This record gives sequence, structure tokens and C-alpha cells, in this order.
Amino acid sequence: MTLFSKIIAGEIPSYKIAEDEKFYAFLDIFPSAHGHTLIVPKIETDQLFDLPADYLAGILVFAQPIANAIREAFSCNRVNIITIGFEVPHAHIHLLPMNGMADAHALSKKIKTSPQELEEAQKKILAALSRQ
Repeated sequence: MTLFSKIIAGEIPSYKIAEDEKFYAFLDIFPSAHGHTLIVPKIETDQLFDLPADYLAGILVFAQPIANAIREAFSCNRVNIITIGFEVPHAHIHLLPMNGMADAHALSKKIKTSPQELEEAQKKILAALSRQ
């Protein structure tokens, strides 16, 4: 069982943003920017493009309202999708708020966040999601 499967199962706590029958979204606890969110399919597949077609298509549909909420909550120019994922052998995408090309190397830097800052980011995104 992967780390992400343990998070989905509730064995490891997370700052959950959204969930449905196929996907689970939660804040990255080592974010590159405030609001940095991971979306994980509930099936264990190592590589994104090895997912069944319905999951591969569905991950973007699931991500859309979350990305819109991140953009609203953190006043960024874009929320980009990054598919790097070598640390955990479980397909996932990163939703990363960005303001320009200077943020393109965002995953190589991490910001320090406290549990309180993560809770505040979670609240901001959830509030924006509730307005959609």
C-alpha cells in the first residue's frame, strides 16, 4: 500500500480538499507555494499514463473546480498542472498556483509551512470551492 493509499484510507492525516469515488485531493505538506494541492486516483498505478482511460480523463474534470478555487483563494495568474512524481509510486498531479515563468522551477524549492498555515490554506480553498 502506497503512502497516498494510506492517506486516502485515513490512516495518515491530510488536509483534504475534495474527494469522490475515483479521486482524492489534499494539500501538499511540503508545498512549493501556498495552496499547492495533490490529486491522487484511488487506484494504485505508478505512472499517470498507465491509468485506465476513464481515470485519465476524469482527473482533469475533477481538478477543474479545485484549480479554480486555488486561483481565487491565492490570487494567482494560473494554476498549472505538474506531473512529476518520483517520490511516491502512485500516479498523481500537482496543482500549483503560479504567477509567471519565474515560478516554473517551483517544485525544486519548498516553502516552510506550519500546520496553522496549512489549515488556513485548506479553509481558503474550501471556501472558494463552496462558492462555485
